[in-house]
Amino acid sequence: MDIHVLVIGGRETTTAGADTRVAELEAALAAERAAHVAAQEKLVAVTKERDHLRASHERLRIELEMLKRRIFVAKAERVDTAQLELEFAEKLRQLDAIAGTLGAGDAEAPPPDDDEKTKTKTKNKSTGRRDLNKLPLEEDRIEIPDPLYEELVAAGKAVRIGFEESSKLGYKRGGLRRVVIARVKYQVAAPGGGETTIDTAPMPPQVFPRSLCAPSLLAHIIMEKYGKGLPLFRIEDTFARDGCPIDRGTMCRWVEDAGATAGATVVHAARQDALSAFCIATDATGVLVQPIRTHEKVRKACKRGHYFVHIADRDHVFFEYTARETSDAVRAMFNGYSGYVQADAKSVYDVLFRAPKAKPPDDDEAGLCIEVACWSHFRRRFWEAAIAIKSAVAREALARIGRIFELDATWRDKPPAEIKRLRDLHLRPHAEALFAWIEVEYERVRDQRGLLRSALGYGVRQRAALLRVLDDGRLILDNNRSERALRGSIAIGRKAWLFVGSDDHAQSAGHLFSLIASCKLHGLDPETYLRDLFRVLAHWPSDRYLELAPKYWPETRARLDPVELGNEIGPLSVPPPIRAATEQQAPANSAG
Repeated sequence: MDIHVLVIGGRETTTAGADTRVAELEAALAAERAAHVAAQEKLVAVTKERDHLRASHERLRIELEMLKRRIFVAKAERVDTAQLELEFAEKLRQLDAIAGTLGAGDAEAPPPDDDEKTKTKTKNKSTGRRDLNKLPLEEDRIEIPDPLYEELVAAGKAVRIGFEESSKLGYKRGGLRRVVIARVKYQVAAPGGGETTIDTAPMPPQVFPRSLCAPSLLAHIIMEKYGKGLPLFRIEDTFARDGCPIDRGTMCRWVEDAGATAGATVVHAARQDALSAFCIATDATGVLVQPIRTHEKVRKACKRGHYFVHIADRDHVFFEYTARETSDAVRAMFNGYSGYVQADAKSVYDVLFRAPKAKPPDDDEAGLCIEVACWSHFRRRFWEAAIAIKSAVAREALARIGRIFELDATWRDKPPAEIKRLRDLHLRPHAEALFAWIEVEYERVRDQRGLLRSALGYGVRQRAALLRVLDDGRLILDNNRSERALRGSIAIGRKAWLFVGSDDHAQSAGHLFSLIASCKLHGLDPETYLRDLFRVLAHWPSDRYLELAPKYWPETRARLDPVELGNEIGPLSVPPPIRAATEQQAPANSAG
C-alpha cells in the first residue's frame, strides 16, 4: 500500500488518518443530529402534554369555581349591569339605534284615549279584608256567648237578637276550612221602661287577634315549611290549587310572628329549664341569610350565618342562630350552664372548657363545663385514612374502635350505674390499650403530613375528652344525635328554601325548629302540638309557660277540657299548675 505523507505546518499527516478522523466526526455529527431530532420530538410531545394538562387544569378550575358558586353563592344568574354599561357603551348605543328603527315604516298607532290613560295610571285599590264566605270551604261554627248576659236571658231581662260573625281560615287533615266566630248579640231592657241597649259578647283572647289565620292553619304552614322543608311559594301554590290563595309574604309574616312569640314564651322557659341538664350535646351548620335591601339597586350576595343545635338530655332540643360562629357566641349560648358538653373538637368550644383569667363583671353565672368528645368524629378520621391511602394502621384503628362500639351497645338499655360498672370492667382496658397504641404509632409518623398523622394526632390530643365517657353511665360514645337533628331540620330544608330572610327571621325560625324537634324527641305530633299551643297560649299564665313545653305537654293536655281545646277560639279553663314543671321552673328562674 502506498502511503502518502503530507507536510503541513511542519507536521507530517497521513491521508488515511485524516479520512478516519473525518469519518469519526461525521458519525458524531450524525449522532448529534439524531439526538437533536429526538430531543425536538420529545420537546414537542412534552409541550403538547403540558398544554393538554394546562387546559385540563383550567377546566377543572372553572368547574370547581362553578361548584363553589352553586353551593355557597346565590344561584341567580346576576351580573353587574353598571359595569356592562361602562365596558360596552358604544355597542349598547348601536343596539338602541337598531331598536329605534324597528317598525319605522309602519303606520303610527293612534294615541290612547283618556279612558285608557286613566286605566294605566290608576293602581288597583285594596278591597279590604277578604270575604271568606264566598269560598267553597267546609265550615266550622263557634258560638261565643257572654256568661253575664246569659244569666239575664235566663231571668227574662235580656233577649238574644242574633250574632255578630267574623271568619278565619283553619285547617284540618284534608284541606282548608272556614271557621265562623259567631258572637251572640243581646238586647237588654233598661229598668223602668227606659231605652233598651244592644251589646255583643266580647272576643276571647287570641295570640294573633287581627290575623286571618286560625291556630290550625298556622300550625299546618309551620309544619310544612319547617317540619317538611317546603318553601313558602310551594305552599302558596298548594293553597291556590285548593281554591283559596294565600300570599307567601303574608305567610312569611305569620310564621315569623309565631316564632318570635314562641321564643319569648315557651322556648325561653324550656331554655331556663335546660340549665339544670346533665349533658348538652351540640353541633353547628351554616345557613345563608338574605341581604337587607337598601335604596341602592345593587344586588348583594347572601351572607352566611350559623345554626347551633343543643340537645339537653332527653328533655329539650334548641336551635340557636348566630350571625358568626365565634367563641363569644358559644359562651353566650352556654352562659349559666355548668355540666357536661359533648361536641366535636372545633376550637370555638374551647372557651367553655378553660377557666377565664378574669371573670366578666356581668357574667355572674358563668360556670366551667366539662368536655366530652365524640367517638364517631374520632373514628371518621381513621376511616378517611383507610379509604384514601389504604393505611393498615388506620384499618387496625377501625377494628379497635369498632370493638368498643360493639361492647357498649350490649348494655345500652341497662341503668346508668350498671353501665358505669360494665364500662370500667370491659371497656376501659380496650380504650386505654387503644390510646397507648396510638401514641406509639403517632411517633412514627409525626413528621409525615397526611391523613394518618391527622387521625393519630386527633387521638393524642383528645384522649382525655374521649375517655371522659367512662366517668358516668349516662354519657354516650357519640354525638350523632346532634348531627341527625341538624340534618332533619336545617340541612334538608336548606336545599328547598335556600336562605332565610334576615337575622331576625333566622332567630324566629330557630324557635320553631326547636319546638318541632322537641316534639319528635318526645313522640308528639308537631302539627297537633303547635295547633294546641297557639290555641292555649293567650289564656296561659306567664309564670307557667314551662308546662306548655313538649316535655310536659302530654300531662298538661290531659288536664284540659277537650271540648274547649277542640275549638279554634273561645274560653279556656286553665287547670292548676303541674307540680313537676313548677318545681323545675322555680330553680331555673331563680338561677336565671
